[in-house]
Amino acid sequence: MPTLTPAPGGYRSVFGIREFRPVFAAHLMSVLGLVVAEISLTVLVYRATGSPLMSALTFALGFLPYVLGGVLLAPIADRHPARRVLVTCDLVCAACAAAMVLPGTPVALLLVLRCALAFVAPLFEGTRNASLADIVGTGDAFVLGRSLLRMVAQSAQLVGFGLGGLLLAVVAPRGAIAITAAGFLGSALLLRLGTRSRPARTSARTSPLAGARAVLGRRRLRALTLLFWLPPVFLVVPEALLAPYSAGIGAGTATLGLLMCAMPVGTITGELVAGSVLTARTRSRIVAPLAAAGLLPLLLYAVRPGALLVLAALLLAGLAHAYTLGLDQWYVDAVPDELRGSAMTLLGAGLMTLQGGGMALAGLAAEFFPVHAVVTGSAILGTAVVLLLLAELRAAVREEEGLRNETALAVK
Repeated sequence: MPTLTPAPGGYRSVFGIREFRPVFAAHLMSVLGLVVAEISLTVLVYRATGSPLMSALTFALGFLPYVLGGVLLAPIADRHPARRVLVTCDLVCAACAAAMVLPGTPVALLLVLRCALAFVAPLFEGTRNASLADIVGTGDAFVLGRSLLRMVAQSAQLVGFGLGGLLLAVVAPRGAIAITAAGFLGSALLLRLGTRSRPARTSARTSPLAGARAVLGRRRLRALTLLFWLPPVFLVVPEALLAPYSAGIGAGTATLGLLMCAMPVGTITGELVAGSVLTARTRSRIVAPLAAAGLLPLLLYAVRPGALLVLAALLLAGLAHAYTLGLDQWYVDAVPDELRGSAMTLLGAGLMTLQGGGMALAGLAAEFFPVHAVVTGSAILGTAVVLLLLAELRAAVREEEGLRNETALAVK
């Protein structure tokens, strides 16, 4: 793996970069706005239809179009200037949210507009993550910047739903969605005025699937991508099954709420510690051991533990996710500049889609097996998958080094 050098000042040094501050503020506005929109739209559809199924479908539509948008739109991230793509995505989202606010908008159109938001999201996220490397560089500042944006998204799940609930207590759902539209417009304005215009990474026109083939066709990059994608598929299993498990051990709703917060709190804490205390070299060294051990705390489910042990297991599993910072550096080092936008778009789309799939599979398995057995099995299977991916990554790195040595000898 590449030699890394830490950026002095940790997270503070990233905020010292002028262009990063508007990017961070825009991200905060759009993420909180999207969470509020999800809650508000779910309530709006339920009130219009009286159907729990339609309400749940509204929420699920936030996941389903991700993979389609990620695959079809990925080449756009590299073929057009990043600032133009980001501002356009924000304006499209603002227009969709504004259309939801119009009185008399039929439920079918509301669902289509929700799909449009999710369809555009992976392109926006991928372009933003790729352009982050242009703003702060591809070294440690990129890793810490990515970490800050990721922690905002994770915190939004904790804060955003509570904020949305409070907001809906004082304004109607359409009013809350109107605030979301304003948030997207504010994000577009921040990105347009606060960041520099940079040229596109490539002028080559490619088919929608070309980006996916280029990224996944490289052995090392494919292994790294899967190392981002697959562990969360197993990590979401206990979260997806917390409600039935809590009911099974007689825990109340207050305990369930506490347990729901455990893994996000652990994840955010792990990232803060890794980003603030550890050097870039140390973060790179702990990727393999933390990734391999990350699911092992969930083996506690084998003894059908009480709430306290479940809380500890979820916190530890979240803390172990700190390996993502080192993995971010490995990834950006492995991605060619001309593919960075496509790679980041696919990375986010696949991660979101597979997490949704993991939740669905967890629920399906729990229909046939006890919840504690499903979580234990996912921990065992997930650990095996991670070990195989780490072995594949090592083999891919050795293969690349061998090819470089052969090329050097041939030149001599």
